[in-house]
Amino acid sequence: MSYVGRAWATARFYKDCAIAGVSYLLTSKTHRAMASLTPLEPVSQLSGSVTRILGHNPGPFTLQGTNTYLLGTGTRKILVDTGEPNVSDYIAALKEVLKNDEIECIVITHWHHDHVGGINNIIAEVLGGKRVPIYKMKREADEQPERFQYIDDGFSVNVDGASLKFIHTPGHTADHFALWLEEEKALFSGDCILGEGTTVFEDLHDYMGSLQKIKGLQPSRIYPGHGPVIDNVDAKVDEYIGHREKREREIVAVLEEHQEITSMDITNKVYASSPWSVRLAALNNVKLVLNKLVKDGVAEKVGFETFKRVHSR
Repeated sequence: MSYVGRAWATARFYKDCAIAGVSYLLTSKTHRAMASLTPLEPVSQLSGSVTRILGHNPGPFTLQGTNTYLLGTGTRKILVDTGEPNVSDYIAALKEVLKNDEIECIVITHWHHDHVGGINNIIAEVLGGKRVPIYKMKREADEQPERFQYIDDGFSVNVDGASLKFIHTPGHTADHFALWLEEEKALFSGDCILGEGTTVFEDLHDYMGSLQKIKGLQPSRIYPGHGPVIDNVDAKVDEYIGHREKREREIVAVLEEHQEITSMDITNKVYASSPWSVRLAALNNVKLVLNKLVKDGVAEKVGFETFKRVHSR
């Protein structure tokens, strides 16, 4: 590619990133879910011991909203995830479901804002300032360690009707936990697997390993961090594994068609049908796949966010 060609590709990269960023901000501010998603009730009794309370924060990445769950059949409950900060409708719904019951502990699947953001509101407005254990896996970044009780793979918590075991499932984030509900042989998947669509990830190798781990558990059903309950578990996990493999093949095919191409131009081709509001997340996924392809000797980075296909001799 000529100097002018590379300069133009770099300018186009920044332009498309700006468009995607503005689109995401505008969509997030409106707090609307995509019309094609399955409608979910704000509160749903999903089993004798599982109640889902939507986080009232719909958006391009949260889908209908973050799924938070109250677990247990007695007066003491486990709360899984906390939604976003300062969402009064969510706090009101959580209070209404609890009535005179109490939150015994809070379990956090991972560090993302839409899962930890509501902690302070819950402590102040639901618990009346009372401190309860907040269990989470530690990550390297500073996250107010005085707030959490850090735990490891295999840790468990119990209330009447709900025995919950923590299963480390990295990939979406390094600190991601899925949660095994022994009474139902069911899994809370956090953002490793969603009820609809696909998720983003920090590490593709770890993520694929976590999908295989979930498949090996053979859960009866999956309660995801976003979207509806998944009852056909094998088909969903296979869909996720197949989707990631398909995306990798598509990226390689695009590399084959060009002498050199930027990661954003690859994204725009592979994710052409996706809205601009999720294009930056798609770009991140493409970059991670490209990093894998470079390590595999399938691609080479030749300039700023620019890659080419490498053919074995």
